[in-house]
Amino acid sequence: MTTHSTTPFEGQKPGTSGLRKKTPVFMQPNFLENFVQSTFDAIGGVEGKTLVLGGDGRYFGAEAAQTILKMAAANGAARVIVGQGAWLSTPAASNMIRARKADGGLILSASHNPGGPNEDFGVKYNSANGGPAPEAVTDAIFARTRTITEYRKLDVADADLSRPGEQPMGAMVVEVVDPVAAYADLMETLFDFKALRGLFHGGFTMRMDSMCAITGPYATEIFENRLGAAPGTVVHGTPLPDFGGMHPDPNPTWAHELMDELMGSAAPDFGAASDGDGDRNMILGRGIYVSPSDSLAVIAANATLVPGYADGLKGVARSMPTSTAVDRVAQALGLDCYETPTGWKFFGNLMDAGRVSLCGEESFGTGSDHVREKDGLWAILMWLNIIAVRGQSVAEIMAEHFARYGRNYYSRHDYEALPTEVANAMLDALRARLDGLKGTALQGLVVESADEFCYTDPVDGSVSAHQGFRILFEGGSRVVLRLSGTGTEGATLRVYLERYVAGPEGLSEDPQAALAPIIAATEEIVGIKARTGRPGPNVIS
Repeated sequence: MTTHSTTPFEGQKPGTSGLRKKTPVFMQPNFLENFVQSTFDAIGGVEGKTLVLGGDGRYFGAEAAQTILKMAAANGAARVIVGQGAWLSTPAASNMIRARKADGGLILSASHNPGGPNEDFGVKYNSANGGPAPEAVTDAIFARTRTITEYRKLDVADADLSRPGEQPMGAMVVEVVDPVAAYADLMETLFDFKALRGLFHGGFTMRMDSMCAITGPYATEIFENRLGAAPGTVVHGTPLPDFGGMHPDPNPTWAHELMDELMGSAAPDFGAASDGDGDRNMILGRGIYVSPSDSLAVIAANATLVPGYADGLKGVARSMPTSTAVDRVAQALGLDCYETPTGWKFFGNLMDAGRVSLCGEESFGTGSDHVREKDGLWAILMWLNIIAVRGQSVAEIMAEHFARYGRNYYSRHDYEALPTEVANAMLDALRARLDGLKGTALQGLVVESADEFCYTDPVDGSVSAHQGFRILFEGGSRVVLRLSGTGTEGATLRVYLERYVAGPEGLSEDPQAALAPIIAATEEIVGIKARTGRPGPNVIS
């Protein structure tokens, strides 16, 4: 064992899902080592423990994995289970932690952020339940990063991660596993693979865009090998360190190639995309885009059609910015519905306590209690199973859903890389006005209430304050504003816009047109254009 002296780095506070920085920042001497040692220290050490390790294959991931293995060995870990090639999608890592009863795991990813020598890298710690570390743990990690004086790292040769099997690293066992098999096997226990094979054998066509990211091998194994979808169903299926220059974020802006295909004259029946680490998804039908909030609501309404959920859902949960479409389904089905802050870790307590089966975020994340992460391929399989049972197209399913529950027109506007001081000043000004907004009339809308969201966990009583601003209008419409915790430079302001239409009229408008009064009212209240100098958002989804 070699003990190395070090000094703290500024800015190693984990965000909503680990620590994310530009790759050159992580590549600085001692930067990664400081954060990993601080993580080990914050969880009471790793002596005698079993850990899971893997990532999305982005640039610097293989080197980071070797560093973490050597540090785990030097800190006395008994075993590290690592995906072959240092690959594991985030939901697959969560499943591996749970299936192998590991003490926790480290995931090397910056999720949907770009990868490459000058792009983004990230590290996050997942607890023994397979979910992202709770705030008490991330706070302890950050506190340790500010006082760290040394780290431990074994001076040995790199492990061979190219083939499955066991090998020693000091007194620790490095176990290299197939990154795909256990996850694909889990999916077979949840879904009717016989019905899905019948769907594809009957001529159903699909395009799955893995965006040169980690789900390529998983999607190929599941859709093409196990379900019999036509070869070439999966595109951009080889994970690349720089994602082939793509921005691996499955939304209409960045997955524009898939959008163009599904909106074209020769569109397949179904389209889907996933992100850098495999925990997000986008759903499309021929000529139709399904918003993540609507996708969550449709899955909730149809979950009992899927074998793994045939006995019904325990409850549902959504992040606060996610539209209230799923609330309406939950009310109709007599299910409890929870509203949490953004960040999948907030769903973990609810799932562990048996209160919810299904969770979702507007940021293209959907999942269930089969793991403790959102799961892109799981959501895609849910849709395919629903389609197979109902025998309807995506457009037909959506039309029937809106007719029954009404429509929550919804969109997210992102203002990226704003000067931090400008973004903070703008929201500080909004905070000062909140109490006086009630009753204000703007653009034909009347403010019903306005607040800054504060969440009290119903399981453990922990409190999470300052989780975003909510402005609710009479009739069920609203706007939410918050700063994102997933960026690596400046500040990203996310503005979530929602307008409810009960129907039967007005259910087929263009979402941006339907939301125009909400957009205008938000500008009157917040003054985003005036304060930032931006003519509009960078990304609309």
